[in-house]
Amino acid sequence: MSPFAHTHEPPYYAVIFSSLRKADDLGYAETSDRMVELAKLQPGFLGVESLRGDDGFGITVSYWESEAAIKAWKQQAEHTEARRRGRLEWYEHFELRVARVERAYAGPRGERE
Repeated sequence: MSPFAHTHEPPYYAVIFSSLRKADDLGYAETSDRMVELAKLQPGFLGVESLRGDDGFGITVSYWESEAAIKAWKQQAEHTEARRRGRLEWYEHFELRVARVERAYAGPRGERE
């Protein structure tokens, strides 16, 4: 399985979630896996890319067809509960940014698969 999200031609949206996890993050991994499973079922979901360093800092970028799809995901019940737990239990700090992707390229030959 490729670590790259397979999106369609722009425009589309990227939700960029940067976070620093607490040392004691019991239940985080299971919840994170569940959120990816659920997101894949959401209308308008295009893909996700995620990395986390040994220091607890991570970045997850999810890709969506529209702002309406992002809003619907934010309102999904299990996702709402996961966000609540994240604020209270798992994250020292986080930042979330939403961006419209206007152009996208792939390489090394510039081809999109």
